Amino acid sequence: MNDTFMYLIFLWTLIFIGLLAIGGFFMFRKFLKRMPKEDGRSELDWQYYYINQALPLWQEDSRALLNELVSPVPELFRDVAKERIAGRISKIALDEKADKIELDHMMRGYIIATPKRDHGFMKKKLKELNIDYSPYMKYFEFADDEKKKFSIFDHSELAQKK
Repeated sequence: MNDTFMYLIFLWTLIFIGLLAIGGFFMFRKFLKRMPKEDGRSELDWQYYYINQALPLWQEDSRALLNELVSPVPELFRDVAKERIAGRISKIALDEKADKIELDHMMRGYIIATPKRDHGFMKKKLKELNIDYSPYMKYFEFADDEKKKFSIFDHSELAQKK
């Protein structure tokens, strides 16, 4: 009886330390995104800046499409994904001095801001929505990649419509 109790305490300790490590990992990643870059602003600062600047450009239909595009993301991470994608879409629209955010801006921003590991889910969602992503195939190579760390706001000239 006493040994069983000790094993349970040991098992609980391992589980607790594991959960703390996982939580710490995600908090550290958020901390790194808050760290200022050479220009004095962090990745999240730029994201919020572009979203706030482009708020008048977002129409009801583009907001609804963005909500639909992030619907496959688990609810716990959906707001973060939505802000990240909206930030990239907003930057593209602002760089092009657009009057409103259109499907073309959304597709380019959505593809670039979506991590490469999630492209399968993304393509499936676009097929469900009957959106042809074949004209945007070249943007898949500029997508966020965990192995090559860069800001999704770095390569604006590559995301320009040509």
